[in-house]
Amino acid sequence: MFVSSAHAASTTETIVAQSETPAHTETVAPGTTPDAHAAETHTETGVAHEKAVFPPFDSSHFASQILWLALTFAVFYLFLSRVVLPRIGGIIETRRDRIATDIDQAARMKQESDDALAAYEQDLADAKKKAGSIAQTAHDEAKAKSDAEQAKISAELEKKLSDAEASISAIKDKAMKEVGTIAEDTAAEIVKKIVGGTVDKASISAAVKAVRSRA
Repeated sequence: MFVSSAHAASTTETIVAQSETPAHTETVAPGTTPDAHAAETHTETGVAHEKAVFPPFDSSHFASQILWLALTFAVFYLFLSRVVLPRIGGIIETRRDRIATDIDQAARMKQESDDALAAYEQDLADAKKKAGSIAQTAHDEAKAKSDAEQAKISAELEKKLSDAEASISAIKDKAMKEVGTIAEDTAAEIVKKIVGGTVDKASISAAVKAVRSRA
C-alpha cells in the first residue's frame, strides 16, 4: 500500500510537536482522584487523547492508497505493454527467425553434402569401372603381343631348324660323295698295289657303291 506525502508530513510534524511539548506536572488536590483530575484537565484544554494508529492501517486513508495502487499498476502495465513486452517479443521473434535461418542453412548444407557424397561415389564407381576396363584391355593387348612374339619366335626357330636340317643334309650328301670318291681312290690304290696293275674305275665305283648299299 502507498501513503500520500502530505499525510506522511503531517503525521511527522504531529509526532515532533508532541515530543517537544514539555510534560506538565500538576499536584492533585487532596480528596481528588487522579482520574477526576485527568478529566478536568482534558475538559479545560479541550484535547482528547486517542490511541495512535499506524497510517497504512488507518481506514481513513484506504481510498488514497487504492487510488495510488491503481495508478501505479496502470503505469506499470503501460510500461510492460509499451516497452518491456515489445522488446521481449522482438527478441523472441529475432531468435525465432535466426533459428529458422540456421535450420534452413543446415538442411541446405546437408543436402549439398549428400549430393557431393553421391557424386563422389558415382565418380569412384566410374573410376573403378574404367580402371577394370583399362586393366582388361592391357591384359588382352599384352597377351596378344606375347602370342605374336611367341609365334614369331616359333617361326624363326622352325626356319632355323629347317635350314639346319637342309645344311646338315647337304653336308652329309657332300661328305658321302667325298667318302665315295675317297673309297674309290683308296680301293684303286690298294688293288694297284696288290695286283700290280690298273683296274677299271667303273668296276671300282660299282664295288664301292655295292658295299655302301649293304652298309
